[in-house]
Amino acid sequence: MTSPSRSIHVVAAVITDVRGRILLNRRSGDSDMAGLWEFPGGKREPGETSEQALARELYEELGIEAEVGEWLMDVPQVYPDKRLRLEVRRVHSWKGVARGREGQAITWVAADKLSRYSMPPADLPVVAALRQPDCYLVTPEPAADASDQWLDALQSAPGNGIRRVQLRTPRFAGRAELARQAVERLGTGIEILLNRDIALARELAVGVHLGAEQLAQLSHRPLPAHLPVGASCHDLQQLRAAQQLGCDFAVLGPVQATASHPGVAGIGWPEFERLREQVSLPIYAIGGLGVADVGVARGHGGQGIAAIRALWPGAVTG
Repeated sequence: MTSPSRSIHVVAAVITDVRGRILLNRRSGDSDMAGLWEFPGGKREPGETSEQALARELYEELGIEAEVGEWLMDVPQVYPDKRLRLEVRRVHSWKGVARGREGQAITWVAADKLSRYSMPPADLPVVAALRQPDCYLVTPEPAADASDQWLDALQSAPGNGIRRVQLRTPRFAGRAELARQAVERLGTGIEILLNRDIALARELAVGVHLGAEQLAQLSHRPLPAHLPVGASCHDLQQLRAAQQLGCDFAVLGPVQATASHPGVAGIGWPEFERLREQVSLPIYAIGGLGVADVGVARGHGGQGIAAIRALWPGAVTG
């Protein structure tokens, strides 16, 4: 793909009302990607701060005087005619009544219904950031005689704020039984994905995390929509394959060198961003990262971070 020469910086708002609903704006018939729904906002003009640009755009589009709040993420996205950087800020307080001042439709949507609305590629990672966890725990391999201790540690993961976990035990002799016990211990309060084992995932009614090699072997999504599907990716071809399969998210890296992959240099954040901007999947960064790197990942368009050691109960640090 030839890199577009035109770059623009857009600032968008996640506007939330007292009921927790989020405001969406529909692109008008004479605009690019007409008919799609998006988070309201617009282009930052020369000399404007992000806060000034967003406040101006929200007044022009919606007729409200907004108090621009905290930063959520930046989403770099390549389109055929431009390279976009979508900066996303939260808005919880404003004056006036929101209405489509430019003739556009607007609607208030519950967060869990956002995925029902067709959106431009740059807006899709924002929906994921609002709905999906920012940390993804990948379990370490338990010692042969320490499965009970491993299960005890895993059971405490939700208390550390973990809501999504990949059970990765490729060399453990009783991994199927261990997975069954883990699912029973964790219950329904946490999203579970089994590493590579599609058949067992179907049997246990949990998600699956696909290995990079499986992406080329599958022609369709291996599980129904209500069960999560993730994928490990290392290059653009694999990311596009994961998106084509309908994966809910991908994991990309290693971003930094890690002890688990000695001798493998990390791709670095610039390369992570270059790959991320060419798909619309939510993408976790992995490789030598911890909770403190969530904001860095979000600054490069990532969903957050995936990790083994940094997220395993007892190792989590804020």
